Amino acid sequence: MALSAIFAARKKFSRSRFLATRSQQEPAFLSVEQAARLLRRKEISPVDLVESALERIERLNPSINAFLTVLADRARREAKRAEQAFRRGTKSLGPLYGIPISLKDNFWTRGIRTTAGSKILEKFVPEYDSEVAARLARAGAIVIGKTNMHEFAYGITNDNPHFGSVRNPWNRERITGGSSGGSAAAVALGIGFAATGTDTGGSIRIPSALCGVVGFKPTFGLVSVRGVVPLAASLDHAGPIARSVTDACILLEAMTDEYPKGATAPDYRKLRKNRPRRFRLGWPQEYFFERVDGEVRGAIDAAAKCFKSLGARIEEVSLPHLMESDDAGTNIALAEATHYHESQGYFPARAAEYGDDVRRRLEQGRDVRGTDYLRALEAKRRIEADFDNVFKRVDAIIAPTLPVAAPLLGEGEVTIGGEKETVRSALVRLNRPANITGHPALSIPCGFTRDGLPVGLQMIGPRWKEARLLGLALAYEEATGWHNRHPELGGD
Repeated sequence: MALSAIFAARKKFSRSRFLATRSQQEPAFLSVEQAARLLRRKEISPVDLVESALERIERLNPSINAFLTVLADRARREAKRAEQAFRRGTKSLGPLYGIPISLKDNFWTRGIRTTAGSKILEKFVPEYDSEVAARLARAGAIVIGKTNMHEFAYGITNDNPHFGSVRNPWNRERITGGSSGGSAAAVALGIGFAATGTDTGGSIRIPSALCGVVGFKPTFGLVSVRGVVPLAASLDHAGPIARSVTDACILLEAMTDEYPKGATAPDYRKLRKNRPRRFRLGWPQEYFFERVDGEVRGAIDAAAKCFKSLGARIEEVSLPHLMESDDAGTNIALAEATHYHESQGYFPARAAEYGDDVRRRLEQGRDVRGTDYLRALEAKRRIEADFDNVFKRVDAIIAPTLPVAAPLLGEGEVTIGGEKETVRSALVRLNRPANITGHPALSIPCGFTRDGLPVGLQMIGPRWKEARLLGLALAYEEATGWHNRHPELGGD
């Protein structure tokens, strides 16, 4: 372990004008922008960054169980190659070159097992990379490991019966949320600079909110899901999880397919410069604020006031068909997930190898009638039209990412406003609409509860307007600084 190199780098960090706080004096909590700048200046090496990440995995992962596979030897080899490129002074190196990241374990990786958190794929080793993994490799990112997840991405707690639960780094007795819980927990703890996630009913935004990081679900189809183990094809999205809006943008740029003609692709270098001075935000009249914990509501109200101080005009907007999203999203996901597992020969032939919760949902999927599925598609079109009409008037919609902070491990129900609700329903219901419509949506930290648990603000924007949405989120992030708070685990 090259700890001497890390300590030497930390001495340089303390002299850097970029690093003012305690957390920023650690290599682990540099931003991608900061790390890339120091790499180009040869003030730090990719080897230092990888060794720091691997040391944190060794020290912290036993407490949180975020990784299913650690690629230490491969990451060290890639770091040495990247170090040589920087020594040669190669000028075409992008901001992710030599940066350690992790991949959720449903992204295929050539020659590396890809379990999707399941017993069925426990020994599956793909012959080629997913499109996202290939793009990130071309950008020079160094994958340090594959992260734990809810089995087959079919759940929101990250309680995995085969590989164990991922624990929340802010309180190990609480869930990270899923299905990308391993990715969010790793990023929150400074194990790598960013990670990939997938989002079918909120599975990027849910764990990002519960772990206090930034999670971005882009417009449907913008990021390829080729080579990602699917859940429900018409709802599946892939996107980044990072500690800041800018870092999420950097990762998104590397992951992204072509934008439609006339659309503005995000550019992390222009986010700050192009932030609008005047903008309009929508505050939904229906659905999003109907059952929300008081502390969460207080944090969202405070975020709205902050946006007003930044030049926002906030106006109430109506989304009258949102109540249809519960049944519509459920029936689409149930039918498409069961169809996929049947088509692969996994279900019902290997039903005994699934965890109880996933097996029950696959069984429920067989009961979805064709007419139920078609009605769900009709509801989907109505909900899409509601959002499109609202976006003629506002630049983005703001709402809670989740109605509650992180529930306890094993907790089946939560109480919100005196009413009991299942944990699954509570965590999915505010996220599902943007999956149904395909609009881009992100979760950004906006505060903490009295118990020290993160709260997430959700921002939903028009299709293909990622650049605008990220710019608005960056303005809020810089005005508040919630993203600078990090969990302290195991004496870290």
